[in-house]
Amino acid sequence: MSTADHPASGSGRILVFTGGLCGAAGVALSAAEAHLGGVFVGTVASFLLMHAPVFLTAGLVGANRMLSTASLILLVGLVLFSGDLLARDFLGSRLFSMSAPIGGTLLIAGWLAVAASALVRPRS
Repeated sequence: MSTADHPASGSGRILVFTGGLCGAAGVALSAAEAHLGGVFVGTVASFLLMHAPVFLTAGLVGANRMLSTASLILLVGLVLFSGDLLARDFLGSRLFSMSAPIGGTLLIAGWLAVAASALVRPRS
């Protein structure tokens, strides 16, 4: 059976939606970087594009609780990290002190949680 035979659940739909938004924003920011420049825009575009498939996959495969939590950690980290870098480029200031380092740390933690989710046995 394909993933089309199993529509995503509520949290799965949110993850797929998030993946789509990350992909669209990544492409838009790639274009913005090409036309407008910016010190951090390309970095943010890359981060959005590299994380979009994670959210899509987690949403489509019916993520277990640990993978769903890992996806949420990744999302919060991505918003903090990317938001801070974009604020620096477009607003000339930071979101708040330490937002990029906190976001980066959450991204690392989220990826470790993704790895750990593979070790969790499904309930029978």
